Amino acid sequence: MASARKFDVICLGRAAVDLYGDQVGGRLEDMQSFSKYLGGSSGNLAAGLARLGSRSSMLTRVGDEQMGRFVREALADEGVDVSHVVTDPNRLTALVILGIASRNSFPHIFYRENCADMGVEEADFDEQYIGSSSALAITGTHLSTDRCYKVVRTAIDYARRQGTRVILDIDYRPVLWGLTAAGGGEERYIESSAVTAKYQSVLGELDLLVGTEEEINIAGGSTDTLTSLRAIRELSDAAIVLKRGPLGCSIYENDIPAALDDGITVHGAQVAVLNTLGAGDAFLSGLLNAWMNGLSWQDCAASGNACGALVVSRHGCTPAMPTRIELDDYLQRATSILRPDKDARINYLHRASTRSTPSTPLMVLAFDHRRQLEDLVVSVEPVTDRIAAFKSLVCSAAEQVAEERGSTDNLGMIVDERYGEAVLARMNGKGWWLGRPVEVPGSRPLEFDPRNNIGLPLLKWPASHVVKCLVFYHPEDDLELRLTQEERVQQLCADCNALGRELLLEVISSNSGHSVSDSTVANVMRRFYNLGVMPAWWKLESQTDAGWREISAVIEQNDPMCHGVLMLGLDAPEEQLRESFRIAGGHPVCRGFAVGRSIFGAAARQWFSGKCDDDAVIRQIADNYSKMIDFWQESTANSEDVRRPVDRDR
Repeated sequence: MASARKFDVICLGRAAVDLYGDQVGGRLEDMQSFSKYLGGSSGNLAAGLARLGSRSSMLTRVGDEQMGRFVREALADEGVDVSHVVTDPNRLTALVILGIASRNSFPHIFYRENCADMGVEEADFDEQYIGSSSALAITGTHLSTDRCYKVVRTAIDYARRQGTRVILDIDYRPVLWGLTAAGGGEERYIESSAVTAKYQSVLGELDLLVGTEEEINIAGGSTDTLTSLRAIRELSDAAIVLKRGPLGCSIYENDIPAALDDGITVHGAQVAVLNTLGAGDAFLSGLLNAWMNGLSWQDCAASGNACGALVVSRHGCTPAMPTRIELDDYLQRATSILRPDKDARINYLHRASTRSTPSTPLMVLAFDHRRQLEDLVVSVEPVTDRIAAFKSLVCSAAEQVAEERGSTDNLGMIVDERYGEAVLARMNGKGWWLGRPVEVPGSRPLEFDPRNNIGLPLLKWPASHVVKCLVFYHPEDDLELRLTQEERVQQLCADCNALGRELLLEVISSNSGHSVSDSTVANVMRRFYNLGVMPAWWKLESQTDAGWREISAVIEQNDPMCHGVLMLGLDAPEEQLRESFRIAGGHPVCRGFAVGRSIFGAAARQWFSGKCDDDAVIRQIADNYSKMIDFWQESTANSEDVRRPVDRDR
């Protein structure tokens, strides 16, 4: 049901940083490392709704520091409107430290003393903003202080006047009401007449109330859930959604029946539980997305139950939230999936539909070359220093191109850590697409640098860096060679998937000693897909028109959400590359180029032999890079461009 309003849901409440212990099954005391995620019940909800296709907006505050900027950027990356995420000059962004100690124990510590999201003021929003949304979703934590309570009342008053529906997620955490020790974040219920009174003061203004049995009991003022439901009904006409964990949920539109199951009860599929934290926010995301679209209560509940089931099988809250394409697939197969975390298709859909979609065409200057540059060093200076100095010049040339073109959009670099460590540090956070290699140069069979167990080294990379791996592979290679290379690519892909890193798989078949046809590279790709290798990117040699058609068909059949192909150069002459670009540019699967020696090769030979200075090298490389960009843009100027970002709602 489409709405003429700008937003479907405004989420007012908690937005924080979750620090999740990586060692599952251990005490918080024993954690060695933590993963950082967007968190907070309202932040989780806003992101979860956006992933399902709802137009969500966040109304909160964050601190004027790195964690506050992270929360804002993470929300925006999920597609959430952040126009009303206010930066608080005096308070810090809230933090939560969480762990998974067992299937029944999830210790967490809230660092929320005088935190930013509890500093929201009435001046942070107006009635027009509240009225621009079909619904206002409030977290119960924001009833816990006089300041926030006043803000919530104002928002509700605006909503009532504007015809905006009001939803309350009870979100009862006794520690956030000062009812338990600071380390008691895991505690879910402590009886309190004062807390009950606060909840009951807003019940009459609601259209929808959502909570667990413990939360319904605190709102209703009884330890008996049916008694609490009836007390709520005396104060409110709102539909009440009772979350019942593995039993699913029950919904009460009118009078409260004699038994909990006598409401509209929808059972969810049974799944193995890893982590219950965030499952309630996922449930509410699925339920509200369906509710805002006018679906039946049975469908709303099924959507909510499914979202909750997916999240309890994963690490984290916001990053675990499903997308529309993932949820639809799960709903079709839910009864047969006990372990969503082990289901290959669900995991693929989650990875592919949650990764960011870069601007394309992507025009990449690749200078991760190591062995080729080592061969050029004739100076008495140390090899490492000399090559590192040259790579700094290449980087300067790329920056010059960006400056001349007025933007870093669509521009990228592939550079190694061995000689390009300073370049990687220099370019981080500047808006460039960055890739870096993991293979030992020229290795066949494939070897990894610094070691074949690549997972731990990848963990130290910035998450935004794309993992580039070159494999020299031909379908007619000896069986032992093929099996060895396939096993290593599979392991690399698994490591990338586990660590949330994108993989760019570069395939070169032409120097294998075997003949190459229009079908060779497509057959290589098909083989890797059959092995479960699903790279975010492919980097491939130039092809004939027929070759590109075959490659397009393989990707469409096996991974339609793949970012696409970047074309490599192999030190080809300028006019040869221009012609290759012309052919590739007519195929939408080709999303740009990643070219190196064709751009910097001649300049490198001159510089290392002392025949030109730094300024001349920078100018020459910049001119060549600009020329390649022009060639690519020329190649696609007359073709129909159907390159669109992945649609999470399809």
